[in-house]
Amino acid sequence: MGKRASGILMHISSLPSKYGIGDFGIGAYNFVDFLSKANQKYWQILPLCITGYGDSPYQSVSVFAGNPYFINIDEFLREGFLSKDDILQTDLGNNQNLVDYSKLFFNKTALLRKAYNNAKEILEEKLLDFYDREKEWLRGLALYMALKAKNSGVSWQNWPIEYRTFNSPMVMEFEKNNEDEIFFWVFTQYYFYAQWNRLKSYANKHGIKIIGDLPIYVAEDSADCWTNPKNFKFDENLVPKTIAGVPPDAFSDTGQLWGNPIYDWDYLEATGFDWWIKRIRHGFRLYDTLRIDHFRGFDAYWEVKYGDKTAVNGKWKEGPGIKLFNKVKESLGDLDIIAEDLGVYSEGLGKLLEDTRFPNMKILQFAFDTKGDSHFMPHNYDKNCVVYIGTHDNHPAMAWFETAPIKEYEFAVEYFKLDENEGLNWGLLRGAWASPANLAIGQLQDFLGLGEESRMNEPSTMGKNWTWRVTESLLTDSLAERIANLTSVYRR
Repeated sequence: MGKRASGILMHISSLPSKYGIGDFGIGAYNFVDFLSKANQKYWQILPLCITGYGDSPYQSVSVFAGNPYFINIDEFLREGFLSKDDILQTDLGNNQNLVDYSKLFFNKTALLRKAYNNAKEILEEKLLDFYDREKEWLRGLALYMALKAKNSGVSWQNWPIEYRTFNSPMVMEFEKNNEDEIFFWVFTQYYFYAQWNRLKSYANKHGIKIIGDLPIYVAEDSADCWTNPKNFKFDENLVPKTIAGVPPDAFSDTGQLWGNPIYDWDYLEATGFDWWIKRIRHGFRLYDTLRIDHFRGFDAYWEVKYGDKTAVNGKWKEGPGIKLFNKVKESLGDLDIIAEDLGVYSEGLGKLLEDTRFPNMKILQFAFDTKGDSHFMPHNYDKNCVVYIGTHDNHPAMAWFETAPIKEYEFAVEYFKLDENEGLNWGLLRGAWASPANLAIGQLQDFLGLGEESRMNEPSTMGKNWTWRVTESLLTDSLAERIANLTSVYRR
């Protein structure tokens, strides 16, 4: 990532589509064409994994599996595995601007099952071949999902005790007797990966690289914990001793209690960080560049006692540090990684960034504290960084202007010489694109000048997150041309 470049952040779920959620269909290919017209070199997305609690892509049932919601069902029409009536009779949600996850959970899953039942005999050899190639992670995922369905969707820790241990005699017996249910999940992953690989190949051929997102933690209710409990700090009853979060910060006075199990870093180090190496290798099968979320957790992480209601009483614990990334480099070579280093800064984090040489992140919305000279201000940037107006966790630019303290607002206006004629959002984008940072990223919402209704996620809240979708009519040639001109002026 040494050359100046720029890109747009928008998740797959936010793409235009007629099936209730953005997917790997024509809307995705049209967006690649839009990026190409806009002279962008990167498309950044959020994790592609199966969403779990709260529909968050950062709380997944597997770090290796792909989200079946993103499978484009037009392919099943073309192959004769579904009929038009099958689709017309299925309610996937009719709001082009919002995802209805409950309808997808019940209705798209039912549609995928119908496609599987019609396809399984025809695809038997292909599914078996795919299963054999991906068995290391796919067996655990498919078994886990089948057992989860058998147990009414509850967490594996609430299953009958004979099923809580991966590869127990009862689990092996279940596997023998439930091959059809298990292979439904193989079917979903087969199509997810086939469609994603085609889309990524199309983007790469158009000169666009994909920036993917790797959450540092996994969900407690996940195939990852069920199949590899030794990787985590569980007690003898497989209950987490401690969970992850962050201390009180700009987002929350009581901190953020994420609830994810904490890694047993001593055990992981003793195994040569094998699980992490596999995970990162898998990430680079999916993406060209990998943004590692909550990178500071590898230096030190906030550990909270299991059962606490807030993150206030947590403690800092030492992470694996450079030992992990030396092992990753030894196994996988030099990798194109972005370190999401936001949050509480420390000398240890600074040293880890220096040692890895991974570019870190700068957020313009955090730059305009009038009390001092913030490292988020463009005049302080090292080239080896990525500048954002805001991430998926922040206000869209226009909403930030409405909510920012008046002194910060005025400082931003003065610093970038913002005015209404250019558009406040375009002035911020100009500031990012003009900065020394090697890479500049803007949320699509910021180019469109959208407000709080288009926010992707508000940390520490539930209910309305991860639902925003863009209307296809907004992705105009004139918008692409304006982005291309901005990119040309600042030699990105």
